[in-house]
Parts: sequence; C-alpha cells; structure tokens
Amino acid sequence: MSIEVIRPGLLSTIQDQGRMGFRRYGVHPGGVMDTFAARAANALVGNSHDAAVLEMTMMGPELRFHGNQLISLCGGDLSAAVDGHPVPLWRPVLLIAGSVLRFGRCRSGLRSYMAIAGGIAVPEIMGSRSTDLKTGFGGVEGRALKVGDRLSAGESSHEAQAALHGLSLHAEKNNRRMHAPAWYLSSREWPVYHAEPVVRVMPGKDSAAFDEDSMERFYKEQYVISPQSDRMGYRLKGTKLELSQPMERLSEAVTYGTVQVPADGQPIILMADHQTIGGYPVIAQVARVDLPILAQARPGARVGFERITYEEAQQLFLEQEWEWRLTDQFVRRRLAGMGDH
Repeated sequence: MSIEVIRPGLLSTIQDQGRMGFRRYGVHPGGVMDTFAARAANALVGNSHDAAVLEMTMMGPELRFHGNQLISLCGGDLSAAVDGHPVPLWRPVLLIAGSVLRFGRCRSGLRSYMAIAGGIAVPEIMGSRSTDLKTGFGGVEGRALKVGDRLSAGESSHEAQAALHGLSLHAEKNNRRMHAPAWYLSSREWPVYHAEPVVRVMPGKDSAAFDEDSMERFYKEQYVISPQSDRMGYRLKGTKLELSQPMERLSEAVTYGTVQVPADGQPIILMADHQTIGGYPVIAQVARVDLPILAQARPGARVGFERITYEEAQQLFLEQEWEWRLTDQFVRRRLAGMGDH
C-alpha cells in the first residue's frame, strides 16, 4: 500500500517526537511542533506515540491512497475532505483504496497531523524519522514533500487491524469510500487552543537582568507573532524589552520554548528546530504543556505570557501525562473492540 502525493501543500514534512541525545554534536531534537496532536493522532490509529506522522502547515497536500488505510487527523483544521465529504478530526477514519484526500483553507490552528496505521515508513536516522530541513536529512530525503512522492506504512498494530476490519465492513455495506466511528476525542481532552493564546512561562536565568518596567510589560502586554517566524523560532513584535545594564554572557544550552531577547529588544521564542546553544539573554521558558498551544498560533496572532513557578510547571506536566495515559487506554480499547462488529 502506498500514498501518492498529487499536490504537496505549503509545507508538508515527515516528523516524529524528535531526535534525542545528539545536542552535544549540534543536532537539535526537531520533531513535531504540536507534540499533543501528533501523539493523539498516533493513538487513534493504534500506533506507538513516537511513530512518524505527516505535519502539514497552513495549506495541506492532496493525497491518493492506493489501498485501504486507517488514518486520523488532529490539530489544526485544514478542511480535509474526500469526494467533497468532510473528514472528521480527532477520530480514526477508514479511507478506501482510490480515495483522494484533499485539504482546503485553514479554518483554525496552523498545523494538522495525519497519522496512518503502522506509521509512515521512512529510514530512521540517528534514532528518528523526523525531517531536518536545515541540514537536509531524515524524512523523505531531508525535505518537504513534492509531487510524485510515495509514502508507505509500517506494520500496523492488532488494534489497528481490528479497527480497519470493522470499519471496512461498514464501508462495504453502505458503499462508502470513507467511514469513521461515532466516538472521538472531545475538546475536553485537548490543550486549550486559542487564536491569541496566553502561555504559561517560568522566569529565565537572566530575568533579573532586565529593568523593572520591561519585566512588567512582558507579563502585561501582548506580542504579535511576526511573519518571519518558522519551525526554528517565533519572532515577536511589541514593546522593546531592555536590560538594566549591558551584559556579556557566554553561549549556553537552549531548548524548545526558551524565550531569548536579542539587542533589538524584541523577544524570540525558540521552537522545535531551534539551535542547540544561544548567547542572547533568556527572559523566560515556556512550560512544556503549553508548547502545543504555541505551535498552533499563526503569524499575526497576539500572544501573552503568564508567570508560573517551576514547581507549578512540573505539576501541570504530571497531570497532563496522567490524563493522557487514561485517554490512551480508552482509545486502544475502543479500537480493539471495533473488530467485533
């Protein structure tokens, strides 16, 4: 079974949960921008959480399926449709061989994630299948998808096979090219996606170096995400942030969500493809639980910051992981049970 790329979309790349353990060699983790949506999409088709998915930005591709396939779409709403019929989000969906999946305008969010049962089968490089666009490796030849590319799936799980069987019977009986169950992940299970989010941050190691007015403005005012933003970082525009006095610092390790302030006083939030070290003063660090929310914010959107402690950030993360574990168990039980109908 293969999936043929008829139209590639604006930026469609193969990603997983990232390339870990190579920062000391200057290789960033990369991976999906919205870790929650990708993990949810994988669970809905019976995959492991780190299986490779297709990350689509703003304008999705057009894909032809050359075999029956179980898929799921999570994250932003890019108006996915098959034969003019909308494809529901946040649930498993069967596509019959010959189906063409098309994406239209971006209704909400910025990035959508498509998982297929078995994961997208591309070579693993340095422990990951993610596409590194900066250095040109991973995914499909280290680049975004182009016309004529063909994607294949790995071996699907028993839960996915059961769901595929059950949905195929329904589709055949009703002469449909697409079929999905009635159940889905409700919005209560997602991060609180907002068009203009307020993300929670912890003070950075250089917070005390900024003057009092700058720190007050940072937490009270909103900043606009610049069009010059990408998977490497979000450049923000707003009131200039200033240091109490000039400072010199050595370059140090940075990570996804680090908020740096260069000489122009306009913050930069480092995203999934961030560099491994940076020399700009660090004013804050975005809490891990809010990174998916930030990943769905579009250029031109306003973003605000709410200060929390490191202990609060840890507790939020532990709560999210516990809730996700329960959700994942529910999804896998439902998939396995679909083969009985």
